[in-house]
Amino acid sequence: MRAPWQKTTSQPVGSTLRLDLDQPDLFKGPSIATGAPMMVAIDRLDEDRDNPRTEFPAHELEELAADITERGILQPIVVETLDLEGRFLIRFGAKRFRAARLAGLKEVPVTVSWQPRDAYDQVAENLKRHALTPPDLARFIRGRVDAGESNAEIAKRLAIDQTTLAHHLSLLSLPPVLEAALASGRCTSPRTLHELSKLHDEDPGRVADLVASDRPITREAVAAARDATPIPVDVKPAASSASYPPNQLSQMVRRAEALCERLDASIARLLKTGTAQIAPDDLATLRRRVAELASRLG
Repeated sequence: MRAPWQKTTSQPVGSTLRLDLDQPDLFKGPSIATGAPMMVAIDRLDEDRDNPRTEFPAHELEELAADITERGILQPIVVETLDLEGRFLIRFGAKRFRAARLAGLKEVPVTVSWQPRDAYDQVAENLKRHALTPPDLARFIRGRVDAGESNAEIAKRLAIDQTTLAHHLSLLSLPPVLEAALASGRCTSPRTLHELSKLHDEDPGRVADLVASDRPITREAVAAARDATPIPVDVKPAASSASYPPNQLSQMVRRAEALCERLDASIARLLKTGTAQIAPDDLATLRRRVAELASRLG
Protein backbone atom coordinates (compact mmCIF):
# COMPACT_ATOMS: atom_id res chain seq x y z
CA MET A 1 0.00 0.00 0.00
CA ARG A 2 1.41 3.39 -1.00
CA ALA A 3 2.19 5.69 1.90
CA PRO A 4 0.33 9.02 1.95
CA TRP A 5 3.40 11.14 1.29
CA GLN A 6 4.09 9.26 -1.96
CA LYS A 7 1.05 10.93 -3.54
CA THR A 8 2.91 14.00 -4.68
CA THR A 9 0.25 15.24 -7.10
CA SER A 10 -2.77 15.26 -4.79
CA GLN A 11 -3.76 16.41 -1.31
CA PRO A 12 -2.02 14.19 1.30
CA VAL A 13 -4.26 12.12 3.52
CA GLY A 14 -3.99 10.40 6.85
CA SER A 15 -1.21 11.55 9.15
CA THR A 16 0.71 13.44 6.48
CA LEU A 17 0.88 17.19 7.11
CA ARG A 18 1.05 20.05 4.66
CA LEU A 19 3.20 22.92 5.90
CA ASP A 20 1.18 26.11 6.28
CA LEU A 21 3.63 28.97 5.97
CA ASP A 22 1.05 31.37 7.41
CA GLN A 23 1.21 29.53 10.72
CA PRO A 24 4.77 29.89 12.07
CA ASP A 25 3.65 28.35 15.38
CA LEU A 26 3.45 25.05 13.51
CA PHE A 27 7.23 24.77 13.98
CA LYS A 28 6.63 24.46 17.71
CA GLY A 29 3.71 22.04 17.56
CA PRO A 30 3.73 18.35 18.49
CA SER A 31 3.03 17.19 14.92
CA ILE A 32 6.44 18.17 13.60
CA ALA A 33 8.10 17.11 16.83
CA THR A 34 6.80 13.57 16.35
CA GLY A 35 8.62 13.31 13.04
CA ALA A 36 5.42 12.75 11.03
CA PRO A 37 6.06 13.21 7.27
CA MET A 38 4.73 16.44 5.81
CA MET A 39 4.64 17.99 2.36
CA VAL A 40 6.84 21.04 1.82
CA ALA A 41 7.33 23.20 -1.26
CA ILE A 42 10.57 22.06 -2.89
CA ASP A 43 11.85 25.62 -3.22
CA ARG A 44 11.80 25.90 0.59
CA LEU A 45 14.64 23.35 0.88
CA ASP A 46 18.33 24.24 0.86
CA GLU A 47 21.22 21.85 0.32
CA ASP A 48 23.88 21.52 2.96
CA ARG A 49 27.15 23.03 1.73
CA ASP A 50 29.03 20.69 4.09
CA ASN A 51 27.46 17.55 2.62
CA PRO A 52 30.31 15.06 1.95
CA ARG A 53 28.50 13.84 -1.17
CA THR A 54 29.53 16.21 -3.95
CA GLU A 55 29.18 13.96 -7.01
CA PHE A 56 25.74 13.42 -8.51
CA PRO A 57 26.17 11.60 -11.86
CA ALA A 58 23.62 12.82 -14.39
CA HIS A 59 22.51 9.33 -15.43
CA GLU A 60 21.83 8.36 -11.81
CA LEU A 61 19.72 11.47 -11.25
CA GLU A 62 17.81 10.80 -14.47
CA GLU A 63 17.09 7.20 -13.43
CA LEU A 64 15.94 8.28 -9.98
CA ALA A 65 13.81 11.07 -11.47
CA ALA A 66 12.10 8.53 -13.74
CA ASP A 67 11.43 6.30 -10.74
CA ILE A 68 10.03 9.23 -8.73
CA THR A 69 7.76 10.11 -11.65
CA GLU A 70 6.49 6.53 -11.65
CA ARG A 71 5.99 5.93 -7.93
CA GLY A 72 6.74 9.10 -5.99
CA ILE A 73 9.34 9.58 -3.28
CA LEU A 74 9.33 6.40 -1.20
CA GLN A 75 11.42 7.76 1.67
CA PRO A 76 10.93 11.30 3.00
CA ILE A 77 13.87 13.68 2.93
CA VAL A 78 15.28 14.36 6.40
CA VAL A 79 15.65 18.07 7.14
CA GLU A 80 16.25 20.50 9.96
CA THR A 81 14.62 23.87 10.38
CA LEU A 82 16.57 26.94 9.34
CA ASP A 83 14.19 29.69 10.44
CA LEU A 84 10.58 30.52 11.14
CA GLU A 85 10.02 31.66 7.55
CA GLY A 86 9.56 28.10 6.36
CA ARG A 87 13.03 27.20 5.10
CA PHE A 88 14.67 23.86 5.78
CA LEU A 89 18.22 22.51 5.45
CA ILE A 90 18.55 19.05 3.94
CA ARG A 91 20.35 16.68 6.26
CA PHE A 92 19.79 13.39 4.38
CA GLY A 93 18.40 13.08 0.84
CA ALA A 94 20.20 15.59 -1.39
CA LYS A 95 20.12 13.12 -4.27
CA ARG A 96 16.35 12.58 -3.84
CA PHE A 97 15.91 16.35 -3.70
CA ARG A 98 17.79 16.90 -6.97
CA ALA A 99 15.98 14.05 -8.71
CA ALA A 100 12.59 15.35 -7.49
CA ARG A 101 13.42 18.77 -8.86
CA LEU A 102 14.45 17.16 -12.16
CA ALA A 103 11.13 15.27 -12.20
CA GLY A 104 9.29 18.57 -11.87
CA LEU A 105 7.82 18.06 -8.39
CA LYS A 106 6.57 21.18 -6.63
CA GLU A 107 6.37 19.53 -3.20
CA VAL A 108 8.33 16.77 -1.49
CA PRO A 109 7.76 14.77 1.70
CA VAL A 110 10.08 15.62 4.59
CA THR A 111 10.57 14.69 8.20
CA VAL A 112 12.20 17.12 10.62
CA SER A 113 15.12 15.91 12.70
CA TRP A 114 15.74 17.54 16.05
CA GLN A 115 18.92 15.61 16.80
CA PRO A 116 22.11 17.67 17.19
CA ARG A 117 24.14 17.87 14.00
CA ASP A 118 27.12 15.50 13.80
CA ALA A 119 29.70 15.88 11.03
CA TYR A 120 29.92 12.08 10.72
CA ASP A 121 26.18 11.44 10.28
CA GLN A 122 26.00 12.11 6.54
CA VAL A 123 29.12 10.07 5.81
CA ALA A 124 27.83 7.12 7.86
CA GLU A 125 24.42 7.29 6.17
CA ASN A 126 25.95 7.14 2.69
CA LEU A 127 28.47 4.43 3.57
CA LYS A 128 25.75 2.16 4.92
CA ARG A 129 23.38 2.64 1.97
CA HIS A 130 23.80 -0.26 -0.45
CA ALA A 131 22.05 -0.61 -3.78
CA LEU A 132 20.34 -3.83 -4.78
CA THR A 133 22.90 -6.11 -6.45
CA PRO A 134 22.39 -7.01 -10.13
CA PRO A 135 21.68 -10.70 -9.29
CA ASP A 136 19.11 -9.66 -6.66
CA LEU A 137 17.37 -7.43 -9.19
CA ALA A 138 17.55 -10.20 -11.79
CA ARG A 139 15.85 -12.65 -9.43
CA PHE A 140 13.15 -10.10 -8.64
CA ILE A 141 12.50 -9.54 -12.36
CA ARG A 142 12.33 -13.30 -12.94
CA GLY A 143 9.78 -13.58 -10.14
CA ARG A 144 7.58 -10.93 -11.73
CA VAL A 145 7.88 -12.60 -15.14
CA ASP A 146 6.89 -15.93 -13.58
CA ALA A 147 3.93 -14.15 -11.99
CA GLY A 148 2.69 -13.30 -15.48
CA GLU A 149 3.86 -9.71 -15.87
CA SER A 150 5.24 -8.60 -19.24
CA ASN A 151 8.76 -7.28 -19.71
CA ALA A 152 7.32 -3.94 -20.79
CA GLU A 153 5.24 -3.63 -17.62
CA ILE A 154 8.14 -4.62 -15.36
CA ALA A 155 10.52 -2.19 -17.09
CA LYS A 156 7.98 0.63 -16.71
CA ARG A 157 7.44 -0.11 -13.01
CA LEU A 158 11.21 -0.22 -12.40
CA ALA A 159 11.82 2.87 -14.55
CA ILE A 160 14.42 1.07 -16.69
CA ASP A 161 14.47 0.26 -20.40
CA GLN A 162 13.67 -3.22 -21.67
CA THR A 163 17.22 -3.77 -22.91
CA THR A 164 18.57 -3.28 -19.38
CA LEU A 165 15.87 -5.63 -18.11
CA ALA A 166 16.94 -8.30 -20.64
CA HIS A 167 20.59 -7.91 -19.63
CA HIS A 168 19.67 -8.54 -15.99
CA LEU A 169 17.64 -11.63 -16.86
CA SER A 170 20.63 -13.03 -18.74
CA LEU A 171 22.55 -13.05 -15.44
CA LEU A 172 20.43 -16.02 -14.38
CA SER A 173 21.76 -18.21 -17.21
CA LEU A 174 25.47 -17.36 -17.34
CA PRO A 175 28.06 -20.05 -18.10
CA PRO A 176 30.08 -21.12 -15.02
CA VAL A 177 33.15 -19.05 -15.91
CA LEU A 178 31.05 -15.88 -15.98
CA GLU A 179 29.07 -16.84 -12.89
CA ALA A 180 32.41 -17.00 -11.09
CA ALA A 181 33.48 -13.63 -12.52
CA LEU A 182 30.24 -12.06 -11.27
CA ALA A 183 30.42 -13.68 -7.83
CA SER A 184 34.04 -12.57 -7.33
CA GLY A 185 33.35 -9.03 -8.47
CA ARG A 186 35.63 -9.44 -11.48
CA CYS A 187 32.79 -8.16 -13.66
CA THR A 188 29.44 -6.92 -12.36
CA SER A 189 28.03 -5.04 -15.35
CA PRO A 190 24.91 -6.86 -16.66
CA ARG A 191 25.48 -5.45 -20.15
CA THR A 192 29.13 -6.53 -20.31
CA LEU A 193 28.29 -9.97 -18.94
CA HIS A 194 25.52 -10.31 -21.50
CA GLU A 195 27.98 -9.54 -24.31
CA LEU A 196 30.53 -11.94 -22.82
CA SER A 197 27.88 -14.64 -22.65
CA LYS A 198 27.17 -14.25 -26.38
CA LEU A 199 30.90 -14.41 -27.13
CA HIS A 200 31.17 -17.51 -24.92
CA ASP A 201 28.63 -19.26 -27.16
CA GLU A 202 31.00 -18.69 -30.10
CA ASP A 203 34.41 -19.08 -28.45
CA PRO A 204 34.49 -20.25 -24.80
CA GLY A 205 38.30 -20.28 -24.72
CA ARG A 206 38.57 -16.62 -25.63
CA VAL A 207 36.22 -15.67 -22.81
CA ALA A 208 38.09 -17.87 -20.35
CA ASP A 209 41.37 -16.21 -21.34
CA LEU A 210 39.93 -12.74 -20.79
CA VAL A 211 38.52 -13.63 -17.38
CA ALA A 212 41.78 -15.30 -16.33
CA SER A 213 43.91 -12.34 -17.42
CA ASP A 214 44.70 -9.32 -15.26
CA ARG A 215 43.04 -6.94 -17.72
CA PRO A 216 39.92 -5.04 -16.60
CA ILE A 217 36.79 -6.63 -18.05
CA THR A 218 35.17 -3.73 -19.87
CA ARG A 219 32.98 -3.51 -22.95
CA GLU A 220 36.05 -2.34 -24.86
CA ALA A 221 37.97 -5.43 -23.72
CA VAL A 222 35.07 -7.64 -24.81
CA ALA A 223 34.98 -5.94 -28.22
CA ALA A 224 38.74 -6.42 -28.63
CA ALA A 225 38.45 -10.10 -27.72
CA ARG A 226 35.58 -10.52 -30.15
CA ASP A 227 37.48 -8.84 -33.02
CA ALA A 228 40.78 -10.65 -32.40
CA THR A 229 41.87 -13.25 -34.93
CA PRO A 230 41.52 -16.75 -33.41
CA ILE A 231 44.76 -18.42 -32.40
CA PRO A 232 45.45 -21.52 -34.54
CA VAL A 233 44.65 -24.64 -32.57
CA ASP A 234 48.11 -26.13 -33.12
CA VAL A 235 49.89 -23.12 -31.59
CA LYS A 236 50.62 -23.74 -27.91
CA PRO A 237 51.87 -21.11 -25.44
CA ALA A 238 55.48 -21.59 -24.43
CA ALA A 239 57.76 -20.24 -21.74
CA SER A 240 60.13 -18.44 -24.15
CA SER A 241 60.58 -17.68 -27.85
CA ALA A 242 63.41 -20.22 -28.07
CA SER A 243 60.92 -23.06 -27.54
CA TYR A 244 58.82 -22.22 -30.63
CA PRO A 245 59.46 -24.33 -33.74
CA PRO A 246 60.04 -22.30 -36.94
CA ASN A 247 56.63 -23.17 -38.38
CA GLN A 248 54.86 -21.88 -35.26
CA LEU A 249 56.91 -18.68 -35.30
CA SER A 250 55.82 -18.13 -38.92
CA GLN A 251 52.21 -18.63 -37.91
CA MET A 252 52.57 -16.11 -35.11
CA VAL A 253 54.13 -13.56 -37.49
CA ARG A 254 51.25 -14.04 -39.95
CA ARG A 255 48.77 -13.64 -37.10
CA ALA A 256 50.49 -10.42 -35.97
CA GLU A 257 50.38 -9.12 -39.55
CA ALA A 258 46.67 -9.96 -39.76
CA LEU A 259 46.04 -8.09 -36.53
CA CYS A 260 47.98 -5.10 -37.88
CA GLU A 261 45.78 -5.10 -40.97
CA ARG A 262 42.67 -5.17 -38.80
CA LEU A 263 44.11 -2.35 -36.68
CA ASP A 264 44.89 -0.34 -39.80
CA ALA A 265 41.35 -0.84 -41.09
CA SER A 266 39.87 0.15 -37.72
CA ILE A 267 41.98 3.31 -37.58
CA ALA A 268 40.99 4.17 -41.16
CA ARG A 269 37.29 3.85 -40.28
CA LEU A 270 37.85 5.92 -37.16
CA LEU A 271 39.59 8.70 -39.07
CA LYS A 272 36.76 8.90 -41.59
CA THR A 273 34.72 10.58 -38.87
CA GLY A 274 37.40 13.26 -38.58
CA THR A 275 39.88 13.68 -35.76
CA ALA A 276 38.00 16.76 -34.56
CA GLN A 277 35.22 14.49 -33.33
CA ILE A 278 37.60 12.30 -31.31
CA ALA A 279 38.42 13.30 -27.75
CA PRO A 280 42.04 14.54 -27.64
CA ASP A 281 42.88 12.26 -24.71
CA ASP A 282 41.52 9.21 -26.55
CA LEU A 283 43.47 10.08 -29.68
CA ALA A 284 46.66 10.60 -27.67
CA THR A 285 46.19 7.25 -25.92
CA LEU A 286 45.70 5.46 -29.25
CA ARG A 287 48.83 7.04 -30.71
CA ARG A 288 50.83 6.04 -27.64
CA ARG A 289 49.61 2.44 -27.77
CA VAL A 290 50.46 2.11 -31.46
CA ALA A 291 53.92 3.59 -30.85
CA GLU A 292 54.49 1.20 -27.95
CA LEU A 293 53.61 -1.76 -30.14
CA ALA A 294 56.02 -0.59 -32.84
CA SER A 295 58.81 -0.07 -30.32
CA ARG A 296 58.61 -3.71 -29.23
CA LEU A 297 60.03 -4.76 -32.61
CA GLY A 298 63.15 -2.72 -31.90
